[in-house]
Amino acid sequence: MFEFHKNRRQYFDMQIDNAVKYVIPFIEHKKTITPGMQILEIGCGEGGVLKAFVNHGCNGVGVELDESRLVNAREWLKEDINAGKIKFISKDIYETDPEKEFQTLFDIIVLKDVIEHIHDQPKLIAWMKHFLKPQGVIYFGFPPWQMPFGGHQQLCRNKWLSKLPYYHLLPSFLYKAILTWFKEPVADLMEIRDTRISIEKFEKMIALNQYNIVGNTHYLINPIYEYKFNVKPRIQFPFIKAVPWLRNYFTTCVYYLITPITH
Repeated sequence: MFEFHKNRRQYFDMQIDNAVKYVIPFIEHKKTITPGMQILEIGCGEGGVLKAFVNHGCNGVGVELDESRLVNAREWLKEDINAGKIKFISKDIYETDPEKEFQTLFDIIVLKDVIEHIHDQPKLIAWMKHFLKPQGVIYFGFPPWQMPFGGHQQLCRNKWLSKLPYYHLLPSFLYKAILTWFKEPVADLMEIRDTRISIEKFEKMIALNQYNIVGNTHYLINPIYEYKFNVKPRIQFPFIKAVPWLRNYFTTCVYYLITPITH
């Protein structure tokens, strides 16, 4: 397992830096982020990404199912919470009452490394448009399932399994047997297999739920690898990006910005 997955404060600081350097500039290429904007992050973890937006002058709401991660978020962001700049909700996103708990519509909704964990992804994508202000946008960042580490095997405790690419693409019974043999978190890793998402699957869901893609960047080298492997991010080669399905195997991360189609 990579060290920053063990050290939650290090991971929190990394998420702030990554959002400042890559996520916010990607969004601002299409939508200027101004002070006072309302940001919703689904699956916010310790709140590092949300903190980057607050530092930019925005107000943030973070929804996170894992209460243990919000313990740290409330400690590390207590000044922003006390100032009314951030609030956290510990719930499954499907169980929230938007009118009561959010009390606002949002300029930007953020899902970074989250959609690949969500069950019933089309339901969430269809539902989110009701949280948006006019001209609001939704940002997604996720690893395509077929990419070398699309199974999130970096979560494995065994150092070899955590760095072994592509074996998550083995038949389900064989993949599960390997994880079981090495006493890895089978349920968590098999859930990623159940909810796996490709670039084509994502784009099809977006189109079926009446959204426009207003921006997208595919990465050959994920910006997060700057922290994992000390290598610089690299945008995917255009000729690979242009080939459906094949691109999933060589694209380690994609960023998308979408907005609802208005009639």
